[in-house]
Amino acid sequence: MTTAHPTGPRTPAPSLRRALPWLAVPLLGALLTGCGIRPTQVPTDFGPAPSRVPCALSGPDITTQTAHGVPVQVFLLCSEQLVTVDRSVRIPDGTAEAARRVLVAQALLDELAEAPSTPEEQAGYTTDVRGGMTVAGPHDGDPEDTLRLSTSPHDLTPTALAQIVCTFSDSAAARDDGSVVLGGPVPSALRSYECTPEVRAAPGDTAPASSAVRSS
Repeated sequence: MTTAHPTGPRTPAPSLRRALPWLAVPLLGALLTGCGIRPTQVPTDFGPAPSRVPCALSGPDITTQTAHGVPVQVFLLCSEQLVTVDRSVRIPDGTAEAARRVLVAQALLDELAEAPSTPEEQAGYTTDVRGGMTVAGPHDGDPEDTLRLSTSPHDLTPTALAQIVCTFSDSAAARDDGSVVLGGPVPSALRSYECTPEVRAAPGDTAPASSAVRSS
């Protein structure tokens, strides 16, 4: 007696089902090669890598900046924060302390207004301090550690003021407690400024802490 087979497609044997995926891979490769298409791996090229790490300067550039004069640090902008950069200034030997404070302040102002070097620019450094600003010592009746700018601090951008305050506070231009007494041309009022971590972290949003200073 003949046994009738059930209708419908036949299911491949288990061993054949396991072999099919492995057979499909070389078959697909052969088909692609035959069509002139070379099979490739998953693309991993997302463009060239950055040439410099943001806010990171190379050793040779730092050495060049501090090769001559007294080493100092100025605060430049990078990634919307204040970051120290090494510089050097020339101060004549034997300068009295009062005159030295003013000379240091002027040298630091000039450094802040200087355009960043090529390596600094490539690393993302900028400055908001404009050139041509001068600084003078105390006027009659001012505290002895006063620094008067040719541009009133109120007329500076918040970022430029933060750069100046933080740079001065970390130098011989500061008072013994690290604060800086600044004013504009006489007879503008004087204020004592401080560079805080909040200012360094967000100079465009946080004004330097300050308090009024009386002239006698």
